[in-house]
Amino acid sequence: MMRSDKKKIEELTDRILELEAANMDLKYELDSYKWQMEEINKQEEEIRRLHQNTRKLKHDMRNHLMVMASYLNSGDPDSAKDYISEILEKLNAVRSYVETGNPLLNHILNDKLRICTDEGIDVKVQIGRADFERMKGIDFSAVFANAMDNAIEHERKEERKEIVINVSEKKGYDVITVKNRISGSVLSENPDLISTKDDNEKHGLGVKQIKDIVASYEGMTDFYEEDDFFIVSIFIPA
Repeated sequence: MMRSDKKKIEELTDRILELEAANMDLKYELDSYKWQMEEINKQEEEIRRLHQNTRKLKHDMRNHLMVMASYLNSGDPDSAKDYISEILEKLNAVRSYVETGNPLLNHILNDKLRICTDEGIDVKVQIGRADFERMKGIDFSAVFANAMDNAIEHERKEERKEIVINVSEKKGYDVITVKNRISGSVLSENPDLISTKDDNEKHGLGVKQIKDIVASYEGMTDFYEEDDFFIVSIFIPA
């Protein structure tokens, strides 16, 4: 085989490898967009469901007021109080929808807030200006969902259950901060953040996944404790 033929074969091989790599990137992008559209559709369905519940509650309120008035007019305030307590319990069970301006963040955040409500976890949310434009939707979801899942899992064991979420833009970084209340130091007992649950491997991969994804965007991840909170802060270059 002549040297020129060998060189052509090497060049063709390199070109084929480049095209295969480009094809894999395009497939990943397509899968990411498909997944993101599915998440947005789920979000829209959740909004419709919440609106239906709100309309039903408003429709039923007139009847509730008539029942309470009937108890009071008949001189039965205790029954009226009991009925009011039942109504308040139903009202507390109706969740409001958090709108952030970011459809994907909306879906993930509201899904996790629903879980927190069911688990009796108090949640405080602060959403500032941060669009995470550099991140693929599937990567953003993996990072934020894992951070929230870890916080929720820990709060299930706490007597005082509280999670604080902050999303903002600081000094050229899009930042996610998730804080969950702790009754004792987590890092001193478990510095490598290895789960004590039955699904150790899955949980460990979750923490590793956060670090690996953030590193792939040249970002930073910090795990620390402050004022009786365990905190994970994620910094993605804006």
